Amino acid sequence: MESELDALYTTPPSRFVARREELALAARSAGRTEDARRVRAARRPSLAAWAANLLLRSEPEESGRFLELGRALREAYGTLDGAGIKELSVQRRLVVAELTRQAARLALEAGERLSGTVQREIESTLQAVLADPQAAEQWAAGRLESALTPPSEFTPGPTASAGAPPRPARSTSPPAAERARAKDELAERRREKQRLLTQARKAAQAAERRLREERRRRADADAELDRAHDRHDEARRQASAAEEHLRQAREELRRADRECQEAEQRSHEAEEALDRAEREARQKAEEVDRLSAR
Repeated sequence: MESELDALYTTPPSRFVARREELALAARSAGRTEDARRVRAARRPSLAAWAANLLLRSEPEESGRFLELGRALREAYGTLDGAGIKELSVQRRLVVAELTRQAARLALEAGERLSGTVQREIESTLQAVLADPQAAEQWAAGRLESALTPPSEFTPGPTASAGAPPRPARSTSPPAAERARAKDELAERRREKQRLLTQARKAAQAAERRLREERRRRADADAELDRAHDRHDEARRQASAAEEHLRQAREELRRADRECQEAEQRSHEAEEALDRAEREARQKAEEVDRLSAR
């Protein structure tokens, strides 16, 4: 039932209700009353939520990396300075934009063309997945019913570092051990920051490669579309020429039918005239014979 529910939430919204009824009926017929109740309780997802579910199920490895990236960002976001946050924001937008394009492509392959508004809702959902651990859990379950809204700032996860503990105020310089610990923590934060930046750069580079590939595929598709339009125009021209030829042939046929009918009528009239002439000739010949006999 779990796998059936997972598949249900990747069913296009236009077919969701019919598929839900099929699953509920099958469960009820098999005596699985609780499963039937769970299926009937499933709500049809919005178009954006369905596309996000479809992305998760269709691209499991990339979705897993995206979830891992979100965990890493939430854990280390508080350790970054303004420049680091700005750079990560740019990289994050690139990754989200690329995944949104993938979701739109998957939806189109499933028969649904996503509007700009729906794609923006997908972007919002993916931004929420990166920033909010609860949103990440919802998406990872693969059964979103509506688009998610990202929080105003990153929300630390349950495993996030709480940062360095506050140090008590001292009038004297801290002990050497405390200074060493603070130095180590600072170095660790810097290493974590560098790791995150490196990870984000790699993700952005991968997104840019996918973007170039998608653009190439789009160019190929556009070229094929142009060729298809040319073939369509030529076929239409040929069809128009054939229709004109057929119209002329039909007109010629109608004209020939009229001429045939007229010829038949003339032949019939000529035959009647011949019969009359023959009768008249016989009558005249008989009259001549009678006169001669006298």
